Amino acid sequence: MWDIILNKKIEAIIKLFELDKVKEALQRVGLQGSTMIEVKSFGLQRRCIKLYHRGVKYIVYFLPKVKIEITILNKTLEKITEAIYKAIQARHIGGGNIFVSSINGATYICNSESSINAL
Repeated sequence: MWDIILNKKIEAIIKLFELDKVKEALQRVGLQGSTMIEVKSFGLQRRCIKLYHRGVKYIVYFLPKVKIEITILNKTLEKITEAIYKAIQARHIGGGNIFVSSINGATYICNSESSINAL
């Protein structure tokens, strides 16, 4: 059965303050669960100089972000990625990324079930 049904893993890296908007958008399209991890990243913006307590400047090389991991059936891929994209609507550098990769299988650890139900 795993050979016939293609499964996908979506990884979206977004700004911290956009997490609630993305989570609500995913719930509206019927997503029941996801994994969210705090990460740090750097990219084209290179660095960000910020003011710290009492006017002392410091340089931040890695910006705080959230990585959302979602494993889905192939047929829902477009709906899920579109929901993330519309929730963020970033039109600037550092707005976020969405990565899609194939999943060959999944297993529930609690009962060793390896099937489409493990997604």
